[in-house]
Amino acid sequence: MIRTNLSTRPFYNEGAVRVWLIAAAVVIGAATLVNVSRVLHYSHNDTEAALSASHDEAAAADLRAAAAKERASVDTKQIAAASTEARDANNLIDRRTFSWTELFNVFEKTLPADVRVTSVRPHLDDKNRRIQLGVTLVSRSIDDVNQFMENLQGTGAFEELIPKEARAADNGQFETALTMAYVPKAKP
Repeated sequence: MIRTNLSTRPFYNEGAVRVWLIAAAVVIGAATLVNVSRVLHYSHNDTEAALSASHDEAAAADLRAAAAKERASVDTKQIAAASTEARDANNLIDRRTFSWTELFNVFEKTLPADVRVTSVRPHLDDKNRRIQLGVTLVSRSIDDVNQFMENLQGTGAFEELIPKEARAADNGQFETALTMAYVPKAKP
């Protein structure tokens, strides 16, 4: 076997090498074009975003200045007086809408036979805008009072029923003071 090259000029496959080099140059050129177009696109977007941000900051500064001017022109005494008047008007409206008849009708439906209501004291809770009731009962037993409280809660018109005081009277009956929030159901 002969291992030497007997040709005068050895054969090199230069065509395949050229094809590979041209293909690599085309891929590199295409990637470069894509990168250049992306850089131009993003720099244009960045310029637009910076311009929009500067406009927004200027508008925000104008609005802050206008708000400060408006705050300076507000008379706090006048606002406090209007607030007090509105609170008083709301209290009058709430008192006007309170129905004694509706309240006593609910009591009548829920009152056990051995329980009597001796006093009812409503007042308006300004914080929660609800009617608070102080109710005094006379009953033969504490179980009757508990039954009355369960019946009231079952109506859905009373919340936070709390017995404040219970004491035995001389005649063998119990006098009990209750507090509750009265939330009458809205009429359709």
